[in-house]
Amino acid sequence: MREIVFDTETTGLDALKGDRLIEIGCVEIINRIATGRFYHAYINPGCAISPDAVAVHGLTEEFLRDKPAFLECVGDFLEFVGDAPLVAHNASFDRGFINMELSKAGYSVIPDERFVDTLMLARRRHPGGMNSLDALCARYGIDNSKRTKHGALLDAEILAEVYVELQGGRQALLALGSFSEGASNTGTLRQVGPRPRALPSRLSEEMRAAHRAFVEAEMGEDALWLNVWKDDEERVSLKPQAVVGASA
Repeated sequence: MREIVFDTETTGLDALKGDRLIEIGCVEIINRIATGRFYHAYINPGCAISPDAVAVHGLTEEFLRDKPAFLECVGDFLEFVGDAPLVAHNASFDRGFINMELSKAGYSVIPDERFVDTLMLARRRHPGGMNSLDALCARYGIDNSKRTKHGALLDAEILAEVYVELQGGRQALLALGSFSEGASNTGTLRQVGPRPRALPSRLSEEMRAAHRAFVEAEMGEDALWLNVWKDDEERVSLKPQAVVGASA
């Protein structure tokens, strides 16, 4: 399954009051494994950036002055995203800005049902716990030491690791006795014991005789094969014993 984990940085906190998108970072994961493909863009918002926002992400108006507008980036963004689910932490915030920009650019907005909110997943899995991205990194032992300031691409890469852990980790895909979410499987698991009747050997008597002659001629009396043959001969000579049971 292909999913896009993404993050955004903005000029402020409210997409409905004039704040704009200034950075998008996306990473592709398939079956919970990062593929190495990503999309990243800095965007010139054409408006002032809140000093409080600059303190969080460090992106200034001067830095963004020569960057493209969203209208110049939107085609590449939508092509990369395709029809995959979009995973974000506190997804309603990022969804609001993405859809606001798409609407302003004359594009259809992305339906709410395509967004997966890792904050909601974390709250369900760890009720009452700290569920910020940094707190989840600490909980799951994910290295976020490079995250001195918020950055869309770095945060998306970190969030992809957190998302996998929230889904049970990569090992959950390999766990015996578990099935993928949404999979239809009405079978039951059972332990498989030894065969009631051993499969016939593929070795002919001529092959066994040739091997024995080689061992006796080349390896001498200390060859371990001599003990193996002795054990086999003793096993064959044993007669099966009756099984005694008790009636109810």
